[in-house]
Amino acid sequence: MAAVRRIAALRALWQVLARRGDGTGTRDHLAALPRMLRWGFGGRYPYLDRGRLGLVLLALGYVLSPVDLVPELLLPLLGLGDDVVILAWAFGALLAETGSFLEWERARGRDRVIVSVVD
Repeated sequence: MAAVRRIAALRALWQVLARRGDGTGTRDHLAALPRMLRWGFGGRYPYLDRGRLGLVLLALGYVLSPVDLVPELLLPLLGLGDDVVILAWAFGALLAETGSFLEWERARGRDRVIVSVVD
């Protein structure tokens, strides 16, 4: 199951970077991220994978923290390599989640309601 998720994350990363599939790019996915989080935690988007988002946050915390599994001082290439692999996975996982969200939005017809205040 974990291998399938990794493959899906890498496939989503490749599709977005190569502008394949539905024609959306990295900018579209990054623009959809705040909307996906707001709707997911607000209950409007029921398919938000909170476990995966938690793992992405842990991965980003690991990369930003001074504690490292393979320190850069001892093994510079391996030390940076593990950070690059973790960042690539986190980015791919976010792209996969936002890709699912964009598909869900398109299927719903992006039914946004514009509210205006009339005095």
